[in-house]
Amino acid sequence: MTVATAALRDLPVELRNIGAVQANQTVLIRTRVDGTLDQVFFTEGQEVKRGDKIAQIDPRPYQATLDQAQAKRAADLAQLANARLDLGRSTQLARSQFASRQTVDTQGATVAQLEAQVKSDDASVAAAQLNLTYTTITAPFDGRLGLRQVDPGNVVRFADTSGVGIVTLSQIHPIAVLFNVPQDQVPAIQAAMAKRTLPVTAYRSDDKTRLGEGTLLTMDNAVDAASGTIRLKALFPNTDNALWPGQFVNASLLLDVRRGVLTVPSVAVQHGPGNLFVYVVKPDSTVAVQTVAVGQDDGRVAMITKGLDAGARVVVNGQSRLRQGTHVTVTEAKPNA
Repeated sequence: MTVATAALRDLPVELRNIGAVQANQTVLIRTRVDGTLDQVFFTEGQEVKRGDKIAQIDPRPYQATLDQAQAKRAADLAQLANARLDLGRSTQLARSQFASRQTVDTQGATVAQLEAQVKSDDASVAAAQLNLTYTTITAPFDGRLGLRQVDPGNVVRFADTSGVGIVTLSQIHPIAVLFNVPQDQVPAIQAAMAKRTLPVTAYRSDDKTRLGEGTLLTMDNAVDAASGTIRLKALFPNTDNALWPGQFVNASLLLDVRRGVLTVPSVAVQHGPGNLFVYVVKPDSTVAVQTVAVGQDDGRVAMITKGLDAGARVVVNGQSRLRQGTHVTVTEAKPNA
């Protein structure tokens, strides 16, 4: 029989569940103007910074539209300047009774009309300049690019409803992990978050290989009525790219640490009719059934609140073959983690 020793230790209070890794931000890079895709300035899978050039739409039609708008504005400005001079002359002549009031009013209306036209020209120039800037596509945030969806030479359109873009950009530094916990834990999480930043650890499916350390960012604003759980979001620096969008991990949220509590491996605790018990190995190598009370059990380590003393040796496997007073040969187990 394998035995382990009940020992005093600091026991973490953790909430564990399967989590889904997702990019902290994701965007489908698309064109905002119609035109031919002239160039792409990235390689697939490349890391980019905010403002880095991603692609170039043929700017020539939009440069021509801008030149045309600027030329029209210049012509209207010239007409406005001349109309203002005519208004000034007409006003002066009207004071000397050499021009009618109607002439002055007509010339004033012409100036107002041209001023409005220049404002319209200003808007047309601004719109043309904006469309020209849209021909250069840049990264909206730091992130990693995916696979190219469109090759240079293709015509791309702003109103394309197919959902195809140029490339997808995902922010993976930091990266997010989403996981659910029971709704009954919400008060404890809120209380802990009010006091400190709560650490979250991501593990592989074996629940042993650590993939990263992060912190709890927030919890959702509503409980899922169907499952009775609430979703939490944690952020991980992910400097080594161990976490990847779409990946599933085991997420562990550390709520608290209970200091100096008595613990045994969870497998030592057995379920009896109406109680929990362990098999204790006595000095004469016989076993005794000992009723215990368990305060916390995460499936690996159980906290014993009553019925056992530190140093007691408890059986951790083969209990189905044991009875009160059974004589056993023991092997010491590795210390519980």
